[in-house]
Formats: sequence, C-alpha cells, structure tokens
Amino acid sequence: MTHGQDIETLFVAAHTLSRLAALETANETPSAQWRTLTILRDHGPLRVGELARLSRVTQPGMTRLTGQMVEQGLLTRATDAADSRATVLAVTPLGLEALQTWLLHLTSALAPHFADLTEQEWDALRTTAQVLTRNLARATASAEVAR
Repeated sequence: MTHGQDIETLFVAAHTLSRLAALETANETPSAQWRTLTILRDHGPLRVGELARLSRVTQPGMTRLTGQMVEQGLLTRATDAADSRATVLAVTPLGLEALQTWLLHLTSALAPHFADLTEQEWDALRTTAQVLTRNLARATASAEVAR
C-alpha cells in the first residue's frame, strides 16, 4: 500500500467513524454546532466570517447557527477589540460543558466497537491520534499564516 493509499484509508475510516457516531448517539444536535464549539474552544473568539471559513459553511448559515447558539447560552457575542464595528463569538462555560458532555456520550457510544482491541492496537491508535493531531495542527497553522 502506498502512503497516499494509507492517507485515503485513514480519511475514509474517519468519515465512517463520524457517521457511526451520529447513528450510535442518535443526537439531534447538528454536527455543525459541535464543530463550532470545538473550533471556538481551540481557537478562541472569532468573527463570524472566520468561523464560517474554518467550519466550511456559508457566512449566512454560520450567522443563523451562531444566533441560535447565543440564544441557548452556548456562545456570547462581544465587540471585536481590533475593530469596534465587528463582533466576535466566544464559547461560554455552558457551551464547553455541553461539548464535554457530548464527547463523553460519543466516547461511551463508540467504546463497544473497540472492545476487542489488544494493547498493541490501542498503542497504534494512540500513536496515530498523536501524529494526526500534531501534523494537522501544524498544517492548520500554516494555512492560517498563508491566508
């Protein structure tokens, strides 16, 4: 198998895992909400346009979603310190708690699918996750600098 095929297999497996997670949790919350909370947790406060770009949704769609999330108390809006005409969105403690609760529920729902792994396989998954996290963080930072 080539390195390209390995990346493809990993990518397809990640999508399959995401779909399985959605089915197993039967969560009615749109995945865009969890993605938005995660992005704001990881990047800090952002303008709607930047949040939409990172989430790969339209700005009007993100405006609608974040408006609902502000109403639910998951996000706050504040004036952008760099430009008082603009606003930034930030995740609230309630939003972080909701995200953490969902991640625990997700982990619990998926755990049975990994119950038969050996310690060596767990080590391989742990290493893979660490490599992905490191490389994707670096790639994301490079993409943001180039922008």
